[in-house]
Amino acid sequence: MKFPDIIFEDEFFVAIDKPPGLLSVPDREQKEVSLKDLLAKKYGRIFTVHRLDRNTSGLILYAKDEATHKYLSGVFEERKVEKIYLGLVNGVPPAPEGTIDAPMMEHPAKNGTMVTNRKGKAAVTDYKLLHQYGRFSWMEFNIHTGRTHQIRVHLKHLGHPIVADDLYGDGKPLRLSMVKKKFKLSKNEEEEKPLLGRLALHSSRLTFTDARGVLHQLEAPLPKDLRATLQQLEKWS
Repeated sequence: MKFPDIIFEDEFFVAIDKPPGLLSVPDREQKEVSLKDLLAKKYGRIFTVHRLDRNTSGLILYAKDEATHKYLSGVFEERKVEKIYLGLVNGVPPAPEGTIDAPMMEHPAKNGTMVTNRKGKAAVTDYKLLHQYGRFSWMEFNIHTGRTHQIRVHLKHLGHPIVADDLYGDGKPLRLSMVKKKFKLSKNEEEEKPLLGRLALHSSRLTFTDARGVLHQLEAPLPKDLRATLQQLEKWS
């Protein structure tokens, strides 16, 4: 496996551009290599600061020592990190920008999933509509809390789940036939290939101050699959 791109690195931490489909940390079964495993081979001891879902791409941090891990974990917990995500959602939000303030908790019956519930922990997401492509919307999210699956759950709560979300949406891949009028398969194709078959969510930017007082404004570029999808939506919607 090709080692993922390093966005920034110093003696204390490393910021990685995680590709979609790669686990942030090993799962319980440990049947496949995770990003943390790859980093451990390169650096030896490595510490998880935060996580991204398997099919979410983009910026993620790992600490190289215990003191840095404690500090960075603290600034995440104390909400001193600006976390910006980009995503494609089904439909068009009710307003071009707004705030979703909906507490979250674990689903009482479905392991590994979350729900909004007034008895849950505080969860706040700001959203902004960047571009509308017919029945799809390209959006920016600023999460003020770090709940599991927060953006995915909040967008379901809003009524506009992330495209191809198999937990909180319909899980259907995005196909050109959904946006191109009079779509026809080419003669060589028996069935249509999806434009995007994975969760349409990307960790774009992280802004924080490190333990030495240095301000970091890190950004991960959009991956090829999302860029290609947006180009097709721009062309045909």
